[in-house]
Amino acid sequence: MDEKKVSAMRAGGKILGEIMRDLKAYVKPGMTKRQIDTWVRQQIVARGAGVAYDLLDPPFPGSICISVNDELVHGAPNSDYVLEEGDKASFDLVILYQGFYTDCAFTMLVGGKGNPAVKQMIKTTSEALRAGIKEVRPGAHIGDIGHAVEKVLRKGKLGVIENYIGHGIGREMHQDPEVPNYGKKGTGYILKPGDCICIEPMSSLGKPNNYVERNGDNWTVKLKDGSIACHCEQTILVTDSGHEILTLPNPA
Repeated sequence: MDEKKVSAMRAGGKILGEIMRDLKAYVKPGMTKRQIDTWVRQQIVARGAGVAYDLLDPPFPGSICISVNDELVHGAPNSDYVLEEGDKASFDLVILYQGFYTDCAFTMLVGGKGNPAVKQMIKTTSEALRAGIKEVRPGAHIGDIGHAVEKVLRKGKLGVIENYIGHGIGREMHQDPEVPNYGKKGTGYILKPGDCICIEPMSSLGKPNNYVERNGDNWTVKLKDGSIACHCEQTILVTDSGHEILTLPNPA
């Protein structure tokens, strides 16, 4: 196991976890996407980390993806859209620290109140993430993770997004292996100690079909039927005996 990589990603993951924890408390009805993006950029820089999305080619128009309601992922934050009470908002953030990337996402109801079906979707998708994480250990197959995630989502009668998936992470933001949110046990890449992967279930209240909004920013992915989407993610290290979630904040 590359101790330099593990040490850097562990430190970066804690920074990312703290930003996401604070972001969840910061977001309120009446804020704009642009306002939140500015705050996130300040938090990243203040902690000595790098804004990973600035390094994309073409560059992403912001420091964090903010996807509201029918927006699934990659929501561009360079907008003055005002968050309303009950909006579903997904936040997806990647940072660069000491040469290594970490990645995390969560979904919330703005103001804490909203459609009970959306609240249940967020709960179920979070449960799917936890189910996938439980499968991570040396010798496990990527298919074991996808199977566990898919089982929870389908039991909750949610749409399973198949064309956007999790991934390996480290020196690059996206690297092998691919980590789908569906799969068959005992198939795919076999995990080994030192591997770092991002598990990121994505679900929909309606059908999972989606598209990139070409008439807007060419980044934001939306559901074709206009239903509500959800996205949760953590960066996971495969250890000698199991796994470690890297993108959790240090205990208070």
